[in-house]
Amino acid sequence: MAKILVLAEHSGESVKKVTLELLTLARRFGEPSVVWLGPGAEAGRERLAEYGAATVYAADGEGLADYVITPAVGVLADLVSEVSPGAVLLAATGDGKEIAGRLAVRTGSGVLTDVVGLTPGEDGSGPVAEQSIFGGAITVRSRVRTGTPIIAVRPNSTTPEPAPAAGELRQIAAQSPEQSLAARITDRVVQERGERPDLTEASIVVSGGRGVNGTENFTRYIEPLADALGAAVGASRAVTDAGWYPHQFQVGQTGKTVSPQLYVAVGISGAIQHRAGMQTSKTIMVINKDPEAPIFELADFGVVGDLFTVVPQLVEEIGRRKES
Repeated sequence: MAKILVLAEHSGESVKKVTLELLTLARRFGEPSVVWLGPGAEAGRERLAEYGAATVYAADGEGLADYVITPAVGVLADLVSEVSPGAVLLAATGDGKEIAGRLAVRTGSGVLTDVVGLTPGEDGSGPVAEQSIFGGAITVRSRVRTGTPIIAVRPNSTTPEPAPAAGELRQIAAQSPEQSLAARITDRVVQERGERPDLTEASIVVSGGRGVNGTENFTRYIEPLADALGAAVGASRAVTDAGWYPHQFQVGQTGKTVSPQLYVAVGISGAIQHRAGMQTSKTIMVINKDPEAPIFELADFGVVGDLFTVVPQLVEEIGRRKES
């Protein structure tokens, strides 16, 4: 059975949900093996084993965390050469897609990004990917035919499923060519985080658009609805450009791509730029007073009404059901 390498996304000792999703996918094609960069592998090993990691390759060399992207490429390239995996799976984050592209060049392999589903090929020739392309306007089925398939999968595309495995920890060397160490991290700033889940990993996202009409209304309507649902908060480009909400919460082609189980679009018209970042969501609910808004084309459920009336009623009803 071929090994399937999974690059772990983690914050210190905590394994991120997308890594468990990748392990679930990897089990369809072979024996999952996790590549963990930096400290914390020993603490994360048990969680990884719970979701099917047979082996955890841990690289924690001196200065590994001081450089951008390239050490990860070096470690993965060495492992691809050593174990000849059936595929390499990464999260389709900004860093993950850059690592995937560089790794594909380094190993002479094909690469697929923004993948939202994986199935075994009928002829056993490797994973077949369902891929969202051209700003999400088209979905295609693709397959890598050269080298080792390098596949970047969108977070929340798969439901994590536990399947206990050994999780054997193996320490490996982290070496990178001198020319790859030109870009060095000189400082880090810890981002203040509230109790809401991370936008790209949240299973529920509540996003507000131009119809929210101001920062105060985001605080008064969008955030309470998100908190009632245990959701992350998102925003359209019109909102972030107007300065009503920080740019790091922008959902769209030039913002973050999300694929939650439930996406609630409040006061969003549905321009293609925004749709590209959320249309692979499993269930889409829309609240908009314009029945002709393009966003309704994607909606599983839609409410035609004034958000300033609908949202408070929705929050009240959610609270009532939680209490009952």
